[in-house]
Amino acid sequence: MPDTVIAVVVTHKRIDYLRNSLEVLTTQSRPIDHLIVVDNASEDDVKELVESQPGAVTYLGSKHNLGGGGGFALGMLHALALGADWVWLADDDGRPEGPEVLATLLACAEKYSLDEVSPVVCDIDEPDRLAFPLRRGVVWRRFRSELGEEDFLPGIASLFNGAVFSASAIDSVGVPDLRLFIRGDEVEVHRRLVRSGLEFGTCLQTAYLHPNGADEFKPILGGRMHAQYPDNETKRFFTYRNRGYIMSQPGMRTLYLQEWLRFGWFFLFTKRDIKGLREWLTLRKQGRLERFRRP
Repeated sequence: MPDTVIAVVVTHKRIDYLRNSLEVLTTQSRPIDHLIVVDNASEDDVKELVESQPGAVTYLGSKHNLGGGGGFALGMLHALALGADWVWLADDDGRPEGPEVLATLLACAEKYSLDEVSPVVCDIDEPDRLAFPLRRGVVWRRFRSELGEEDFLPGIASLFNGAVFSASAIDSVGVPDLRLFIRGDEVEVHRRLVRSGLEFGTCLQTAYLHPNGADEFKPILGGRMHAQYPDNETKRFFTYRNRGYIMSQPGMRTLYLQEWLRFGWFFLFTKRDIKGLREWLTLRKQGRLERFRRP
């Protein structure tokens, strides 16, 4: 009996993005067996769109905004309850690069006996450009063409943007942390994946398209390191507070000194922003103390 693949998409007030995403998700050469959409705004027009999709669908409208972390947690648990063997995850603002993405990911998982596999995440407006910079050794790669001829990159994965988890991987790693809301929930799950001993990585032969997020990563020290600086106050709040929590967890503490060097240098010498450094310190402390109030 073939494996059951259930796709989970989390959305919040972006119906046009969602429509474009579902159009590609539901027309894969290896069809998904069930579609779950978690709507963090519980909107009637989103429900209507989801229920109009071909095949088996489940609309989960939440009147409380669960964020990305809680939305994926709800969707993943529901997928397991429906009997998923594999769970394919996506935000509403991205989409597979074409109809062969799911088949390619599953073939890669079988070839390398993987518990989780992710596609390369590329800029939706310029598909050869990576949506997020990827480090290979000490060199940061910004273009898909720079990744070489290999078909698989072990131990590194961009989660939730087209990531496929086996049910057994979710049993071992768990679901995203609701408290993180947005920003960092995927980094925290990646931390758990690394510590779990499961086999995972990135399939370099297929891609998921996503709005470019590379502008948030500001180069420092001649481009040898980067510091993340989101473009608005709300994103910075969740990014820095959640990062304070994540960097205090097992498996991340070895990066403690690097974290101080990275952001200290950025705020003091690159941006020359004492107020920004104080904000980073304050939010980082809140996360470390697990004070997860929303602004």
